[in-house]
Amino acid sequence: MNAPFDERVTQYYAALARSRDPACDPIAAQFVPQTGETLLDAAETDDPLQDRGYAPVDRLVHRYPDRALILATDRCAVYCRHCFRRHFTERGSGAITEEQLNAIVAYLARQPQVTELLLSGGDPLMLEPDRLESVLERLYSVNPAYIVRVCTRVPVVMPSRIGERLAAALGLRGGLWLVTQVNHPHELTPEFAVALRRLQRHGVPVLNQSVLLRGVNDSLETLVALFRGLLQLRVKPYYLFQADLAAGTRHLRVSIEEGLELMRKLRTRVSGPALPVYALDQPGAGGKLNLEIAFQGVEGESYLLRDGEGREYRYPRELPSAAYLASIS
Repeated sequence: MNAPFDERVTQYYAALARSRDPACDPIAAQFVPQTGETLLDAAETDDPLQDRGYAPVDRLVHRYPDRALILATDRCAVYCRHCFRRHFTERGSGAITEEQLNAIVAYLARQPQVTELLLSGGDPLMLEPDRLESVLERLYSVNPAYIVRVCTRVPVVMPSRIGERLAAALGLRGGLWLVTQVNHPHELTPEFAVALRRLQRHGVPVLNQSVLLRGVNDSLETLVALFRGLLQLRVKPYYLFQADLAAGTRHLRVSIEEGLELMRKLRTRVSGPALPVYALDQPGAGGKLNLEIAFQGVEGESYLLRDGEGREYRYPRELPSAAYLASIS
């Protein structure tokens, strides 16, 4: 059995659900706990990307030579049921402390090969604007040329938090990008559009990373509407992620065969700018794999994947849905 993940949702996001039944509503499926979460698949873990093994100092993950990830806070506005960092979210002490930030800055000063930082958590936009600005200033003091990606769901689940002060703080640096996670067209609301326009007025470019989730966006028409809608709002669909092997999430994961078929069909329905990369975040330092290139086939109960340098990986196979199997029979 797997320990349940608490429910937390904003009033705004809960109101987007037309039903509280996660089996009937794609928004509810992202925040309402389900019985499947109590079951732990053999391949699942509470730390599927192995963050703990790449943390030279507290609140920093250094997995790739040129990039580092900073866990700015363990707070989120909504607890997503597919969360892959539940070992950290709401398990720590809230926002990053000065002592932790000092240790991160000192570490980065010894790592000149790092050129890109990811600000994550939790959700970094849960920090107050003044605190967020001070964290960014400390990081840029190490290298003013850092490219920074701020990874957040706040514009999606609590757009009212994106005020002028916060947007201005994010727009101070030219190398800063905002990365949202919109998973369904119902999340493309007027309120979301207002938050985006505010960010864009301050010069903040926006990318989107969706997660492919069963019962949420595992249909061609849903993905077409999602990616076209994002592009219309001047948001580039960047990644469509294969869901990670987070504890208690098997019921939400889509098989890679189904994901590849969806991508094949998407290429006939949307333009190049609207098409994301279908990717798997390989545990450890394996890196992100473009599944349309890396997929080599099925061997027993595993997918065989190969990266650009010829290294092979095996990843536990998800069984395709009955609907998919019927469509190819």
